[in-house]
Amino acid sequence: MEAHVTAPIAAIILAAGKGTRMKSDIHKVLHPIAGRPMLLHLIDSVAALDPARTVIVVGAGREQVEAAVAPHGAETAHQADQLGTGHAVLQAEAGLAGFEGDVLILYGDVPLVSTATMRRMLERLHGNDNPAVVVLGFRPLDPGAYGRVIADPSGRIVKMVEFKDANAEERAETLCNSGLMAARSSDLFALLARVGNANAAGEYYLVDIVNIAAADGRPSAVIETDAHEVSGVNSRGELAALEREWQHARRARAMADGVTLIAPETVWFAYDTAIGRDVTIEPNVVFGPGVEIADQVTIHAFSHIEGAKIATGVSVGPYARLRPGAVLEEGSRVGNFVEMKKAVLGKGAKANHLTYLGDAKVGAGANIGAGTITCNYNGYLKSETVIGAGAFIGSNSALVAPVKIGDGAIIGAGSVVTEDVEADALALTRAKQEAKPGWAKRFREMMQARKAAK
Repeated sequence: MEAHVTAPIAAIILAAGKGTRMKSDIHKVLHPIAGRPMLLHLIDSVAALDPARTVIVVGAGREQVEAAVAPHGAETAHQADQLGTGHAVLQAEAGLAGFEGDVLILYGDVPLVSTATMRRMLERLHGNDNPAVVVLGFRPLDPGAYGRVIADPSGRIVKMVEFKDANAEERAETLCNSGLMAARSSDLFALLARVGNANAAGEYYLVDIVNIAAADGRPSAVIETDAHEVSGVNSRGELAALEREWQHARRARAMADGVTLIAPETVWFAYDTAIGRDVTIEPNVVFGPGVEIADQVTIHAFSHIEGAKIATGVSVGPYARLRPGAVLEEGSRVGNFVEMKKAVLGKGAKANHLTYLGDAKVGAGANIGAGTITCNYNGYLKSETVIGAGAFIGSNSALVAPVKIGDGAIIGAGSVVTEDVEADALALTRAKQEAKPGWAKRFREMMQARKAAK
């Protein structure tokens, strides 16, 4: 019964709920999964269908949602009173004025439904039996209080019923309504206009459009998907469960694409982490947004990486922190307890231990000794440190920006460098060492005598 879909597509995403169980000042649909607000995950999946319009139905906390979706080309419609899902969808009618095509109805707190599943819904809508509405169903381990879908073996819906209004036989059905639907715009709002609120909750149920169409002699259809794909978020616990589902799938995809994860369950990806082949990631590594990793890279244990670009053959960590703007060029190395922020480590350069590189450019083959810091902030402004190719920075050095270290220069250990150093020069800024023969022995004898006299 599948068909090729050529009709224009629009999406209505319901996001008006208060989300009181989250106990948060942040709107429920803006809580992140893999570093990205859950609503934006859904908008991305919709965008892959190239929709003509996307309308977000907002309510409490609308300002937060409107600000989040504005850069993504979505419109918003306001549901001032929470009168049920049918009423919520009806608020999008003005936003879809003049639109003729297929409409997907989605939920901002059900963020992981895939583009492929949305496409299946639309294809079913254009099946040979021409259903009025397509409902996305699922079979949870515990059907609980979900609305039930009563359907025949072909997927033709006999009846839709909310749990509150279902009888014992209907409650025994395991096929549940996810709430996601597809319908033609010409049908959707005409059916919604006929929905009443004579039910146990006194609300306007979206599912009633299926029953109204059936009464007109127009059947609807259900297709099924896995329960995890339509999992919703109403609490912090459910948010954590969805994060776990997302991460599990992402780890599996990484390994299938040629990444070695030593302990997969301990690696946490962001929504946009890009990884090449033959990359090894050791345990307890966390990726924030904006990370690009080329081939043949090793990320050692307990590293945190965000907003960084890592070239081929680089080694990172253990216990490294790469912050936004960090760029590691081919064959470079960042070792244990090294932090980089808005800094470039040139080809083959090394910062192996206990170092901070902020607002810095390090040339190819340079060596940054243990305990080196670029002093990039004076309390008011940030300034840049430039270290030339092949330079050697001795341990425990402080480079006070703005400062330039020339190619091949050597900075003696323990130096505080405040002026530029020319290429191939040796710079020493520590105090001259002085030794006093026998002083330590005399000091000990004097102290021991004083202690014995007490």
